[in-house]
Amino acid sequence: MVTKDYPFYLKSTVILFGIILLVYVFAQLADILVPLAFAGFIAVLLNPLCTRLQNAKVPRLLSIILAMLIAIIIVLAVFYFLSTQMIQFGESLPMLKKKFAEISVELQNWVQNTFGVAIEKQTKMIQDLINSSQSMVGKTVGTVLGVLSVIFLLPVYVFLILFYKPLILNFLYESFSEENSKQVGEILKQTKAAIQSYIVGLLIEMLLVAILNATALIILGVKYGLLIGVIGAILNLIPYLGGIIAIALPVLMATVTKDGYSTQLGVIAAYIIIQFIDNNILVPRIVSSKVQINALMSIVVVLLGNALWGVSGMFLSIPFIAVIKIIFDHIDGLKPWGKLLGDTVPMQHKGIKWNRAKPKPAE
Repeated sequence: MVTKDYPFYLKSTVILFGIILLVYVFAQLADILVPLAFAGFIAVLLNPLCTRLQNAKVPRLLSIILAMLIAIIIVLAVFYFLSTQMIQFGESLPMLKKKFAEISVELQNWVQNTFGVAIEKQTKMIQDLINSSQSMVGKTVGTVLGVLSVIFLLPVYVFLILFYKPLILNFLYESFSEENSKQVGEILKQTKAAIQSYIVGLLIEMLLVAILNATALIILGVKYGLLIGVIGAILNLIPYLGGIIAIALPVLMATVTKDGYSTQLGVIAAYIIIQFIDNNILVPRIVSSKVQINALMSIVVVLLGNALWGVSGMFLSIPFIAVIKIIFDHIDGLKPWGKLLGDTVPMQHKGIKWNRAKPKPAE
């Protein structure tokens, strides 16, 4: 059978249209796909524990339930710790409000004296901003309800994925020809290892950053340093934006609770050092080494994930692109794309070397 070779512009148009259609479907089905993606990653993370329990002669159903119970207990312990710290924070809230009001009056007077903007006009601008933000309350409530629904659906999804794991694996193997079964198994093995290593590395990084943040804030005497340090470590998981908010929180707390600016400068200096340690030591050795994606593609993929699925997309983008790279590396026609995503930089490019003709000597 003779296959027709279509021109390049037609192939590229079809491929581009397919990518646009796929992205559109992903965006429209975000409410369904995002919880499933998180559940898939959590299921992969809990799978080794389930396997160990099954090897210890625990029935498969019971091993899944025990693994999920252990994970839920750990999450509840973290939330309990944060809630106890938040209760202590709430007790000082009236004092913090009073101090913040005093600082606001001083700031308004400074703006009036420096820029000539009357206090009444500043108050009106703030009020207009508050009124315009009230229209977002409905969206915020909807988002909160969406998050709550995900929290309740997530354990169900995780349980079902773990329970039907043999069925899913059989489907993946049977979807390809028998001669490719070894290659499919290798892709699944590497995918599982990459996701598990990445998530574990991310949790270790978050723990170390929380310890560094809390230690620095407690030494500097920032009130609720332990709580703010842990929150900062959690926010640090959000690329770019999270780090800015993590620094802003202790600086704001120091401004409200302390006189002068020495503590604020100390907080900024400490967080710059911690960010340097995190970006140059912790992330390359603990997180980035698990998923071999270069920095350029990581930034682009995180921004694309944010545009597609918001904050959830930023979290899911790196492990998602790591899985895609593993698939590319095992398909001959897509290996160049896998190399483009990877962090291995060749010593020189494979470009065509043009040899300039040497002028003939004069006779």
